[in-house]
Amino acid sequence: MPRVSITVPERKSQPYRFALDRKTVTLGRGSENDIVIDCGSVSVRHAVMERVSGGYELRDLGSTNGTKLGGKRLDIVPLHDGISVNIGDVAFDFALSPEEIEEIAKESPADDDKPKLPELKEEPVAKPVPPPAPAASTGGGGGLAVFGFIIAAALAFFIGMSVRHQNDTGRGLVRDMKNPPPAASEASQLPETPPLEETSPAE
Repeated sequence: MPRVSITVPERKSQPYRFALDRKTVTLGRGSENDIVIDCGSVSVRHAVMERVSGGYELRDLGSTNGTKLGGKRLDIVPLHDGISVNIGDVAFDFALSPEEIEEIAKESPADDDKPKLPELKEEPVAKPVPPPAPAASTGGGGGLAVFGFIIAAALAFFIGMSVRHQNDTGRGLVRDMKNPPPAASEASQLPETPPLEETSPAE
């Protein structure tokens, strides 16, 4: 028979025994429970110990101070031989005899007897094709661009000079470059004028 010990702080432990086929055992401060726990930290209907396939479990019934295992509050605690749980501030110790442990172990199906789920085969996922990488620019393309810029700048400069030359001289720059006009110094040379003779005043 499973053994349950209830230890209220500063009181002696109270042992309880139940038949292995007992389905439920209620615990709480209220007198209608199977195990009445006289402690202020325990709710009127605090928890229930239930017989399940393969053993027992302790289920909290929405108590105020909770059911805790190792200081952690849990709604359901699977019970095994030697486990100690807190119901509020009260210690709940659960124990089984070796015969009970063996009998309960028979209820747990072996791993080989458990129904196996069909294995799901992963469908191959088509990977998206990356867009083609842009062609890398070469150094020659950059050099051509610079060369073209220089040619355009020189052409613009030449046109500007031609317009200015046309405005200043009335002649085309290209024609003057082919047939340059006589130098300004030569065109301005005139025959020398003889110097005037000084005459003395009449006496």
